[in-house]
Amino acid sequence: MILVIDNYDSFTYNLVQYLGELGAD
Repeated sequence: MILVIDNYDSFTYNLVQYLGELGAD
């Protein structure tokens, strides 16, 4: 559970970056 919480920020950041690339394309 701690691992999930630990990686939540980076996961959300990567997801936002991914969606941002789709939007830019």
